[in-house]
Amino acid sequence: MADTETLADQLGKCADAHDFEGAFGLVRENLVELAKSQTPADVRDALKKATTDRLILSFIDGSDFGGRPIAESVMRLEKLLSFRQGALVLSRAWGLGEVRKLDYFYRRITVDFKTKKGHQFTYAAAADMLDSAPENHILVLRKRDSAAFEQLLKERPGDFVKEVLASYGDMPVARLEDVCAQNGFVKSVAWKEFWDRARADLRQDKCVEIPAKRAEPIRLKASAENYGDGWFTAFAHETDPKRILASVREFVAQGKFKTADDAVRAKIGDRLIFAVTAASKVDDALYARLACEVSALGFANPPADEMRAYLWDRKRYVKAAAALPAREVGAMIAFLASDSVAKARLCQALPELCFTAVSEVVAQFGSDPACRAAVGELMRQPKAPPTLTTLLVGRYEQFRDWAEVPPLITLLAHAIALGEGRQSGETLKMQNLVRRLFGDRSWLEKVFGWLSPGDQALFFERFQASIAWDPSTHHATVVRMTKIAPTLESHVVKAEAKREYARVTSYRSFGLKKAEYLKLINEDMPANVKRIEFAKSYGDLSENAEYQYAKDEQRALMQKQTLMQADLESVKPGDFADATTDEVMPGVTVVVATKDGEKTWSVLGEWDNDPDKGILSSKTRVAQNMLGKKVGDDFELPDADGGISFATIREIRPLGDDIREWMKLLPGIEI
Repeated sequence: MADTETLADQLGKCADAHDFEGAFGLVRENLVELAKSQTPADVRDALKKATTDRLILSFIDGSDFGGRPIAESVMRLEKLLSFRQGALVLSRAWGLGEVRKLDYFYRRITVDFKTKKGHQFTYAAAADMLDSAPENHILVLRKRDSAAFEQLLKERPGDFVKEVLASYGDMPVARLEDVCAQNGFVKSVAWKEFWDRARADLRQDKCVEIPAKRAEPIRLKASAENYGDGWFTAFAHETDPKRILASVREFVAQGKFKTADDAVRAKIGDRLIFAVTAASKVDDALYARLACEVSALGFANPPADEMRAYLWDRKRYVKAAAALPAREVGAMIAFLASDSVAKARLCQALPELCFTAVSEVVAQFGSDPACRAAVGELMRQPKAPPTLTTLLVGRYEQFRDWAEVPPLITLLAHAIALGEGRQSGETLKMQNLVRRLFGDRSWLEKVFGWLSPGDQALFFERFQASIAWDPSTHHATVVRMTKIAPTLESHVVKAEAKREYARVTSYRSFGLKKAEYLKLINEDMPANVKRIEFAKSYGDLSENAEYQYAKDEQRALMQKQTLMQADLESVKPGDFADATTDEVMPGVTVVVATKDGEKTWSVLGEWDNDPDKGILSSKTRVAQNMLGKKVGDDFELPDADGGISFATIREIRPLGDDIREWMKLLPGIEI
């Protein structure tokens, strides 16, 4: 590798000779050095000095040198340079397209897609959304030689599927069906027949692995590769970090790395250095995968400590773990755990890690007293981490002997709390896992077998008192518990039957709902029919995106019409004149005492809602919890975060004049 001064001199010579290809080649080959010694602006300026081509100059300016790491900007520039007029490109949204025009002045690339002619992309959008279409891609084959495409589809369905897998990557059968339907390869109605024929062929093909489970991907095995000069030449010029990693892993899987000479290992090491640099600050999960591969292959550069420091910095390992495939999270955890300090750091980070990472940390360091102590401390907190709670209650047999872990009844209390309320992200996943556990009879039987009779009753009563589970699921689980432990029958609390109220709403809300319905059938649906007719003029309906969108909209509108019509027939308008103040019911104003002070709500009908005036629909959760309550009664008051507190009914009174005025039919609206 040349030193900084020599590299600068070489770039200067390329500039003097207007040799852009030579300058760009130097930049690509020396990315690591440039990242350490040059600013992105320096690299940009050096490239611009080597050409007078206005299009190339606009590509350089459009590659965002200065706004991104050098390696990423170089990758974007290389992609833009491949978008020459007539070049075929791929878009996830639009499929295969052909570059029609390159406008260096406005920095726009115009692409013709089959269903979208003259679609314009900014350089930034093109670099993000388009890729050069490989010559062997199935969509390219259809465009270049439609007769050969049709022959392959009809006569050799197995080979056709292999071409689709080679073009789009390994995928489950359901995804394969979607890809074929979306691209117009095979219509949905003909899929079963096509797939039966294709599967029969594929089962005889040793290069295809059809999984036992439908949800798992069909795998297209790599064809035999001799890894000769051609392969290494292509590999040496590869700039996509993901492809570099895949190529290296395939090389290793074929057993070639063990017998490779020093020159070959050096080439692989150089490409891995490039890939690690390119993934830095762009894709933390990819960086982690590359770091593990570099370490596993024994390369000293980039240094393992440097890569670990990058992942530790800003807790990038947390984000990486969430994005990594489950099978690779363990490798990253093992890579990071270079010493006892790192292990302790990972244990302290358990609340921030995803479930897979938590499982790996506990599995790898579970014999370490420090890890057990950290787990025990976290589980003794008032609100234990959802991931750790799910792990311990789901696999309790593995942790029964851990003296540091709280008793099972404590873990179950955390699990019940996790099953309550609205959650999101990773916590929502854990909530769903816990709810499935509580619905699993075999798991419940084991739990009751581990609990003492006293703890069985505590567990049962705590779950029975939980109010945020789905009612049907909650009831079924309570019944299941009593069948497992019949002595709990005496602890069952009989639920009081709630009074049913007529389905009613104010004249105002009924009128607004009917006006919305009339707009739907008189304006929205006719306009949709016009859009469908207009979209038909675009041609082939199987690949006509505008037509498909319009038909999807039509289905949604028709469903909405059906629901609205049923509602308008079931709900009646009224003024709640028969409401009494004996208890909370639709048509009364309620004063309640909460932990934050008094609040006043007017409970009206199903479609009535105005937070500014304190008007509650009778279908809201707050109103439902108050209905039937009398003065002095307590009820559960949910908050915006899904938590629960208790409030007390202080007063029930008739609706005020302002509320009755609000309920009146608005001018210009009829019912």
